[in-house]
Amino acid sequence: MEKLEYEWVKQTRQILLDQCKELNKDDFTKEFEFGFKSIRDSLVHVAGCYHAWLGSFVLSETSLPLLTKERINNMQVDDIQRYFEQADRYVKKILEQFTDKFDKPIEKELAWRANSGLISKTPRQLLVHSITHESHHKGQIVAMLRLLGHTPKNTDMLGLPVKELAK
Repeated sequence: MEKLEYEWVKQTRQILLDQCKELNKDDFTKEFEFGFKSIRDSLVHVAGCYHAWLGSFVLSETSLPLLTKERINNMQVDDIQRYFEQADRYVKKILEQFTDKFDKPIEKELAWRANSGLISKTPRQLLVHSITHESHHKGQIVAMLRLLGHTPKNTDMLGLPVKELAK
């Protein structure tokens, strides 16, 4: 994983976040029977994955990365944007600090799950998991937007202009 590839992830995420800023509260929080129920909750869940696996498990920078339902219920797109920005800082640290240990397993219990037992994962596995997890839920969010009658913006990396990919 290179910094450039993660920049593409961030660029396509921003397209989706910008579109979510245009939604009214009812559309942003409408619950569906799939995914993490709403666009808001799905976005928080995606960012939370980066916080849990990268911030807590790999970097040991936070002991309880999960947000309460009450806090999530009060989150706006700008709050979620800041939550992702912290996640981006975790990714940056991992790409800088683990270059020599990217494939060395880290073994520990999960801070957010009691009695999880020892888990052994590499920084590379958890970074790739976080990114593919985001893509999976991004697809669900795009489906939610369509069901709400919105036309989703193109969030596919191949949809970015070539000059955008080189940034």
